[in-house]
Amino acid sequence: MQQVKLIVIGFIILFSVIIVSGSVFIVTEGQLAIITELGKPIREPLINAGLYFKIPFFQEVRYVDKRILTWDGFPSEIPTKDKKYIKVDTTARWRVIDALKFIQTVRNERGAKARLDAILDATTRDVISNNNLVEAVRNSNQIVKNIEDAKREIEAKKARGEAVVEEISGEIEKVTIGREKLSEIIARDAGKELESFGIKIIDVQFRRISYEKSVENKVYERMISERQKIAQKIRSIGQGERAKIEGRVTKDLQGIESEAYKDAQVIRGNGEAKAFKIYAKALSFDPEFYSFVRSLEAYRKSIGSKTKFILSQDAEFLRYLKRTK
Repeated sequence: MQQVKLIVIGFIILFSVIIVSGSVFIVTEGQLAIITELGKPIREPLINAGLYFKIPFFQEVRYVDKRILTWDGFPSEIPTKDKKYIKVDTTARWRVIDALKFIQTVRNERGAKARLDAILDATTRDVISNNNLVEAVRNSNQIVKNIEDAKREIEAKKARGEAVVEEISGEIEKVTIGREKLSEIIARDAGKELESFGIKIIDVQFRRISYEKSVENKVYERMISERQKIAQKIRSIGQGERAKIEGRVTKDLQGIESEAYKDAQVIRGNGEAKAFKIYAKALSFDPEFYSFVRSLEAYRKSIGSKTKFILSQDAEFLRYLKRTK
């Protein structure tokens, strides 16, 4: 009998635990909860964190994340209005603003993501294809201003006669909407459709925009060609500057040599004049001795160890070699 009582008490305790565990639930921070009965919501969503009760077995709790969530799209190729194919990768932030509507339409985050994929991708495609490429890749006309400033600087250099490496030609397309505004348009248009699912789009951003592969190759080829032209122009300018420098060096060298030759001739002339003056002075003192010295110098320069002369005995050149009394 005692054993039967223990079994009954055990069943009562177990039943009580099951009842209590099935009737008590907790809503944490970052969550909201909806109580449903036979699949239908029976009260407003519970938005505050805390401990709540429900009827076990008949009622069920559905949790919804009320934090800001992230959606990442799939990169897709989209033609722009000016027929440029680009690959666009987008991302967005969203949150649940109507939990009841969210549960009734998409049921959970997986269903919400499917709706986001369809609506955001379609909206992005529509907005990009209705605008030129420049609107998606630039956010302002600052680059246009910089190019215009660079053109004015180049013209000023050319006016001063300076060498210009790279000249900028053609007009740069200006932005009328811009990348940031396109993101806002996508968020606005997609948000209108997603409101019916209890979802609010906070913002949409272009994570990456790139050319389609074949277009990208052509762009790279054009960039390489332009860089090669610039390199060739730099080499040409360098060769011109080298010729100018060599010309200046040659001119300066010729000037230095000319001045040095002039100075050398003046010095040589002064030296010869002094020498002639000395010779003349020496000749005036003793002409015979001067004649003797000059003859000896002539002998030393003209007569070597193997020198042979055929001269008559009375030749004036050998008169100092003859025996004299």
